[in-house]
Amino acid sequence: MKPPALRIKSHWFKPGTTRSPEQQASAMAFIVWRTGHQTLKRMRGADFDIDAGAPYFAFLREVLVFLIAVVDRVAHARMGPPARQVFTPALVRHVAATLADNESELLGPRADGASHGDAFIDLVNDVTPHYAEFDADPRADAASVGFAPDFAFLRYLGSRLEPTLPPKDQRWVLDQVMASEAPDAVAIVQDAMRNLLSNEPPARRRAALSGD
Repeated sequence: MKPPALRIKSHWFKPGTTRSPEQQASAMAFIVWRTGHQTLKRMRGADFDIDAGAPYFAFLREVLVFLIAVVDRVAHARMGPPARQVFTPALVRHVAATLADNESELLGPRADGASHGDAFIDLVNDVTPHYAEFDADPRADAASVGFAPDFAFLRYLGSRLEPTLPPKDQRWVLDQVMASEAPDAVAIVQDAMRNLLSNEPPARRRAALSGD
C-alpha cells in the first residue's frame, strides 16, 4: 500500500521577515529528511525489499545526497553566491546530524570508528560532483522551479540505488525511481525552496505538498 501523502509546511510563520541562509538551510534540511524518508517508504510500498538496518540507511543516504544536489542547484539559480556558500554547507551539516542520530540509535557505532555524520558528509563530497555534470530538463520552467533534473540526473540516482537493493529488485529500480519516486520527491523540494525563499504571505488556503 502506498504511504499517505506527505504534508509539509514550507512557509515561514511570519512572512516578510528576512531569514539568514543558515535558517533557510535548517528548515530545508528538515524537508529533505522527511522527503527522503517518504521516498523510502514509497519504495517499500511498491514491494521493493529494503530491510531494516544497514540496507535501509544505504538506500536513504543515496536519496538524501540526490535531494541535496537538487536543492543546491535550485540555490544556485535563486540565491547569490555568498548566500549559497553558507546555505549549502549548513544544509549538509543539518541533514548529516539528523541521519547520524538515527544511524547511531539503530546501528550503533561504525566499525571503522568514523562518525556517521562525517561519513555522510564524505559521501556528499564524493557524489555531488557527479550530479553537477548533469543538466536541467529542457522542458522545465526555470523561472518557476529554479532547477529540474534531466534524464541523466535521475538515471544516476537509480544507478546509485541499485547496489543497495537485493538482486531481485535491482532490475526494476531504474524504472520505479525515474518514473515515479524521483520526480515526486523533486517536486516537493522545489516547491519547498520556492516557498522558503519567498517573503510573500502564503495563500489563504495552503495547498499540501503531496508525495503522491
